[in-house]
Amino acid sequence: MPSYRRFRCVIRRESRDPRCWQIAVLAGLLAWNIATLSLGASLLPSLAAIVAALATQIAATRAGLAARLDLRSPLITGLSLALLIRGDALWVPALAAFIGIGAKFLIRIRGKHLWNPAALGIVAMLQTGHAWVSPGQWGAGAFIVLLIVFAGILVLSRAARLDTALAFLGANAALLLARAAWLGDPLPIPLHQVQNGALLLFAFFMITDPRTTPDRRGARIAFAVAVAAFAHWLLFFEQMRPALYVALVVLAPLVPLLDRSFPAAAFRWRPVTSELVPMPKPLHRLARTAAVALAVAGALATSITPALAFCGFYVAQADAKLFNKASKVVLAWDAGRASVTMASDYEGDPKEFALVVPVPTVVAEDDIRVVDNHLIDKLDAYSAPRLTEYFDSDPCPDLSRRAVISYAGDAVGAPAPMIESLLKAGDPGVIIEARYQVGVYDILILSAKESDGLVAWLTTNNYRIPSGAEDVLGSYIKQGMHFFVAKVNLDRQAQAGERFLRPLQVSYESKKFMLPIRLGTVNADGPQDMIMFILSRKGRVETTNYQTTKMASGIDVPLFAKNEFGAVYKAAFDKEVAADGMTKIYEEYAWDMRGFRPCDPCSAAVPDATDLFTLGASWHYPEYQHAGLAALKTARFRSVQNDAYLTRLHVRYSADHFPEDLAFTETSDRTPFQVVYKLKHPWIGESRCRAGDDYLRSLPPRFQQEADNLVQLTGWNSQEVHDKMQANGQPFDVRPPGLIERLLR
Repeated sequence: MPSYRRFRCVIRRESRDPRCWQIAVLAGLLAWNIATLSLGASLLPSLAAIVAALATQIAATRAGLAARLDLRSPLITGLSLALLIRGDALWVPALAAFIGIGAKFLIRIRGKHLWNPAALGIVAMLQTGHAWVSPGQWGAGAFIVLLIVFAGILVLSRAARLDTALAFLGANAALLLARAAWLGDPLPIPLHQVQNGALLLFAFFMITDPRTTPDRRGARIAFAVAVAAFAHWLLFFEQMRPALYVALVVLAPLVPLLDRSFPAAAFRWRPVTSELVPMPKPLHRLARTAAVALAVAGALATSITPALAFCGFYVAQADAKLFNKASKVVLAWDAGRASVTMASDYEGDPKEFALVVPVPTVVAEDDIRVVDNHLIDKLDAYSAPRLTEYFDSDPCPDLSRRAVISYAGDAVGAPAPMIESLLKAGDPGVIIEARYQVGVYDILILSAKESDGLVAWLTTNNYRIPSGAEDVLGSYIKQGMHFFVAKVNLDRQAQAGERFLRPLQVSYESKKFMLPIRLGTVNADGPQDMIMFILSRKGRVETTNYQTTKMASGIDVPLFAKNEFGAVYKAAFDKEVAADGMTKIYEEYAWDMRGFRPCDPCSAAVPDATDLFTLGASWHYPEYQHAGLAALKTARFRSVQNDAYLTRLHVRYSADHFPEDLAFTETSDRTPFQVVYKLKHPWIGESRCRAGDDYLRSLPPRFQQEADNLVQLTGWNSQEVHDKMQANGQPFDVRPPGLIERLLR
């Protein structure tokens, strides 16, 4: 019979254990996450991961695979999975925990398990298509960075594995700085990349697991550097978003080899005060120095000015000034094929229009199309924030009638952006890869060896390049990007009789699920808004390098908001952006367009399969995926069901924020979400029962709550809100008879 030891972390000197501190830190982060941070963790999946990890440990111990029962390590695994993995069902985190803990007992070499249980569980579940990781959801705020850093140092200094964490973080930072220097990127980009909560959790609580890292310090440091280098390659060259966990799992077999080649005393979980070997003084000094450096870096991160952009910028001839103001972009993604539809807000002289967008490959002529504006407007109206109206029924049973529900139109308050665009091409070292005529546009696909070649080409063609564009162009060139350049052919425009420029669509095969935004603010005049309509086959899309958060929804607002919904939503969005410091991307709509309920409520016409195909969802009609414009005009589209999930994301950005291009991941989450505000019309009439009297007395407090909701949502002056409600038949301080009179006005 195995001997069992109860799980306890007693605050007594002789029984302190580093794992107890780790459990406390992870549990605190999880509780904080669920309660306040909206970082994706939720209660039931977290419980599923924790319970499954503990249950697997208990079952393995009872099966004789362990000498005694110790629940500390499985609890750490369960908490780590709760913080890091996301799934579309409760079995996803539970199975991840089962696989991770089970492998710990089944695959052991020289008394050590091969893989970190949490990392193995994450990588295994990613293969199912039902799980994903959300590294961007932790954001990059200095407070959370410092919190995790100091908590990690506290834990690891007790576990004698701080060297591993510092080696990994140092190698990762060095690689990011070297990449930025090679690309010519500004310092805010690598600073943003290291300010990632998921990265720090990995460094302090996963790669430092004493049971899955080499025993000798030099070997541990080498292993940590190898994991950082391999993860860097996976992320930037293979576009693999869960690169950290994959790198750790793939390189784990190196650990027994390193232990054999560089033997040392095996680590054992021991009481800190009696058996744990003290850390050498030089390493203590290094730890203190690293803590100070990380604190300074976190503080600087809040003051350094990052830069953001969209796909490109406008380039003006002579002295014309063109600015990116707002944009609408439709991005369709299907297993490595991307289609980007850009709606231009250009209002100047067409002869001065030029658009340059970096693309990852040479685009074929059949993959360039001109799209009607009304299709993007239709998608916008379908997914826009909306109002719902509810009408109270007579509270007296004998006069009761069914409540009537109607839906307001698709008023959209936040500015509905339209596209920005950019320009680049080259002179010496510039190659014209392809030349097309699409609609009224003359299109070139360019490649260049140096950014000054592009600048020289533009200058030769009488274009003035905004200050700062050359460095960004150089970064794209070194990443192997090509440049899509479009200009208006005035003769064809005159023959077509087109007064407004129609959206351009570019499709290509690529591993990169992203939008190249950095150039968009080079000649931008102040903050801009961009709304992204992302069509995918699998599920909801979120950003991986910025935090994606949902806008508030389901809020009761006063009746006068119906006539001011545009102003209401714009104020709500403005307030949210100001509160978050213009650092987040906001989800306004996420819905499965398949089936009988493609929206609820539907505030506008639902785009059909042909609309979605035209906007880039080529999987609806694969036979026409590479058809040219002429072929599409005569094509006979068969009737098929919508097969797309629509995610609507809204971002406000400026040159002082968002240093990186937007990177996305497609999740398997098909949970519907929409921004909806609710109007509740009170019943009007004389009370004929006690319930009616109670109902009428309840109205003033209800009106007050609606006023408070609106003030909190928009930041408007409460007295002005009260005055508007009074004027619209929603009084606060009258008795039932007077209330009826006011409502009847």
